[in-house]
Amino acid sequence: MKKNKNRLINKVCQSLLVLSVSGSAMAADKFALAWSHYTGWEPWGYAVDKGIVKKWADKYGIEIDVRLINDYIESINLYTAGEFDAVTATNMDALTIPAVGGVDTQAVIVGDYSNGNDGIVIKGGKSVKALKGQDINLVEFSVSHYMLARALDKNGMSERDVRVVNTSDADIASAFISNSKAAVVTWNPPLQQVRNAKGAQLIFDSSQIPGEILDITFVKTATDERFKKAITGAWYETMAMMKGDGQKESIEFMANATGATVPEFKAQLKTTAMFYDAQEAAQYTASSSIKETMEYVRAFSFDKGLFGATAASPDFVGIELNNGEVLGDKRNIKLRFTSQYMQMASDGKL
Repeated sequence: MKKNKNRLINKVCQSLLVLSVSGSAMAADKFALAWSHYTGWEPWGYAVDKGIVKKWADKYGIEIDVRLINDYIESINLYTAGEFDAVTATNMDALTIPAVGGVDTQAVIVGDYSNGNDGIVIKGGKSVKALKGQDINLVEFSVSHYMLARALDKNGMSERDVRVVNTSDADIASAFISNSKAAVVTWNPPLQQVRNAKGAQLIFDSSQIPGEILDITFVKTATDERFKKAITGAWYETMAMMKGDGQKESIEFMANATGATVPEFKAQLKTTAMFYDAQEAAQYTASSSIKETMEYVRAFSFDKGLFGATAASPDFVGIELNNGEVLGDKRNIKLRFTSQYMQMASDGKL
């Protein structure tokens, strides 16, 4: 899962942020959310199609544009530049793009964690040790890169033992299928494609680092409370449908939207630890797991230079946890985790 960090957060983009961050991405009562294809975010497409988003927007007297952006990193860049009020992203990508870029960002809906949806696949090998000396196609500085580093570390290796080849998420599957000695790190649905290739062997996946790759709907912290409540309400109504009477219809819709068969999409859901229940999501967000994960993530991000040339340590960006504790600089808090809206959904107070 996820995707290139072609570091669009450059000096030009940062100067644009000064103009864009102060207000909403749209007019006063109009808000926009960007999402991209990934198993755990497909419910947004279904929520729009079935009128669930409009229902909740109407409840709060606002308009919500939930828009599919096919390029994942581009969706985050557009959010960072001010064209969207909310975006679906991983915990790492939210930290290293908008937060580092100066956009105060809040995790409103912790939707799932990858539990096998991201994997390392190789031809001609059966273990992580077989990666030694290999070219490995992945989206550089993404959570795929992060997972590779974690896999190597767990096996007594480091990136010095391999050669990382930066590859677009759109080209990952074809690059693997056409190469008889390929190795890739990717996410579903491309992961499913490469696993089905002749001679392919899955040697590591995100279930071996549970909870470290989080898939979240983020909102600019200063955004109108009505918008935060409306999207949270729409999300958990959709979750209820996926687990209840609307399960068959919703799964069929999402499978079709991703070009997968129903069995294939169900297989992807099995490797996605979805928090269908708002209370479960709220409890997880309030747990110590978030702190442990973000310690790993911020250390990796600093080590790879993703905080920029001026960052002297992993403490460059402040990360506020649900209990108010801050990892990093308390004077520069730009990423925040809160269980508030998920708890409101659980308590029926939206």
